[in-house]
Amino acid sequence: MASPVADYRPSENEPFMNERQREYFRKKLNDWKEEILKESRETIQNLQAETVPHADLADRASTEAERQLELRTRDRQRKLIAKIDSALRRIEDGSYGFCEETGEPISLKRLDARPIATLSIEAQERHERREKVYRDD
Repeated sequence: MASPVADYRPSENEPFMNERQREYFRKKLNDWKEEILKESRETIQNLQAETVPHADLADRASTEAERQLELRTRDRQRKLIAKIDSALRRIEDGSYGFCEETGEPISLKRLDARPIATLSIEAQERHERREKVYRDD
């Protein structure tokens, strides 16, 4: 039987970032982190298993390319875990769900899709436009 928490979805009809919403996002973030850590452990096992050098140059190059991809993936995972940990700290200190730039609530829809979001969609779009202007120089 599914627990009431499993069926719960944050709604605009309730107080923003009430205890139930905080618990929902805490669980979502912790589940995501656990999934990434599991993938990370599998990546390490794969890297350790592939220590046999290949005599064929093409095989060696292919293996090296795969190792580089796995290492880049691990680096992205490490950065993502840091962002998840930061979001979990914001849940604890009460700042989670509020835009770092404007202080306004970030939409529940955005947080559900990207629980590590620190900017509202409007602030994120402004940020990306500014970045694009500086990139084009």
